[in-house]
Amino acid sequence: MSRVYEPLFALWLCFLGLAVGSFLNVVIARVPRGESIVRPRSKCPRCGAALSWYDNVPVFSWVWLRARCRSCRAPISWRYPMVEVLTLGLFVAAWWRFDWTWELARALVLITLLVPLTFIDLEHWLLPFVLTLPGIALGLLSSLPLGWEGVWPALAGASLGFSSFWAMEWLGQKIFRKEALGGGDKFLLALIGAFETHRSLLVVIFLASLQGAVVGLLLLALRGRAGPAPAAPTEPGAASDDDWVPGPTNIPFGPWLALAAMEFMFLAPTLGRALPAPLGSLWGVP
Repeated sequence: MSRVYEPLFALWLCFLGLAVGSFLNVVIARVPRGESIVRPRSKCPRCGAALSWYDNVPVFSWVWLRARCRSCRAPISWRYPMVEVLTLGLFVAAWWRFDWTWELARALVLITLLVPLTFIDLEHWLLPFVLTLPGIALGLLSSLPLGWEGVWPALAGASLGFSSFWAMEWLGQKIFRKEALGGGDKFLLALIGAFETHRSLLVVIFLASLQGAVVGLLLLALRGRAGPAPAAPTEPGAASDDDWVPGPTNIPFGPWLALAAMEFMFLAPTLGRALPAPLGSLWGVP
């Protein structure tokens, strides 16, 4: 790309990140309730007042309204500007990592999927099929322009991601006599594998497990108790075997998988340079 136009495209990418982040807030709010993400217009969840376009400007409207509804003055969650700024930051980081290549487009799609899945899982212990299944398909289809050298690793990543978690889920059921892993996690790992190929899976699972365990131990130390990881519902309206309610130290695994996928996306080249060649190859670092 010409250096003359590069700043303009970078600015466009920033606006795109904010706009996509604003849309993802709608996805996060409506998908768990089984509502359309297209209609009706956004409204205040407390008073039901429809929001005008100037109340939906990413970040700016939240600041201008002082985080309160214009009509009823009910507080507006900090999650809205957080998701918008986070999406912007991840879009810019992806551009920095991949430049203006097809891999950048794939990275932006993956980010657009992982952000709402993370926030939905954190709040509802839910990884909706309406996001994970199309996400797997997008990961595979977007590998086609890369040729067979891109398609084969994506197919291997999706199949191995799903089958490895299915095997762990089956083993957990045999040992604990109930579902020991969230049913949606295997679809999320298949989605990650479709975009980041089979070479990422070992790193993603290791980092997700390590970071989740560290935070879990910290919460246990701070709050003094912990509970077993539940079988999270995988579809809106579904219930777990025992109608389990997560406690203060229970953490869904999906967000850790998403975080590890982001870390692999952005840190793989750094790890490749820092680690000895055999270790970097074992971890799937290019």
